[in-house]
Amino acid sequence: MEARLNPFTNPVLGKVFKHFIAADKVIGETSLPAATQELVKLRASQINGCGFCTDMHFKDAVHAGESAERLNMVAAWREATVFTEAERAALELTEEATRIADTAGGVSEEVWAKAAKHYDEEQLAALVGVISIINAFNSGNVMLRTPAGDYQPGQHG
Repeated sequence: MEARLNPFTNPVLGKVFKHFIAADKVIGETSLPAATQELVKLRASQINGCGFCTDMHFKDAVHAGESAERLNMVAAWREATVFTEAERAALELTEEATRIADTAGGVSEEVWAKAAKHYDEEQLAALVGVISIINAFNSGNVMLRTPAGDYQPGQHG
C-alpha cells in the first residue's frame, strides 16, 4: 500500500502536520501523565481505524515502558481491571469526543464531570488538546491511506 500523498514531503501537508506536532509538544509539557496521553491516542486511533497512528502510539507507549497487557486492553477498557479510575475517565472522554457525531450534544455532562473529578484545569485542557490533535492526525492519515507497520519509536517527534 502506498499513501495518496506523503504528508512529510508535500509542502502544504508538511506545514500542517508540523503544526500538529508542535501542538502535541505543548501537551507533552503539561502535567497530564504521558501514559494517559498515549492511551488516549491509541484509543482514538483504534476508533478511527487509523492503522498508522495505532501502530505509532502502540510502539511509542511500549518504548516509554507501558505494558503490553494494558495496551492490549485499551479497546476493551470498560471490562479491564488494569486502568486507574482517572485513566478510565480519560478513555471515556476520548470515546465520546471521537464519536461526537454519534451523540446528540457532543460530550455529556456526566462524562465531563468524571474527567474533571480526576484532572485539574491544565490537565483537562491537555486532554481536550490531545484528543483534538489525534483525531486530526487520524483523519489525515486515513484520508491519505498512510501505510502502517513500519513506524519506529521517535521517528516523527
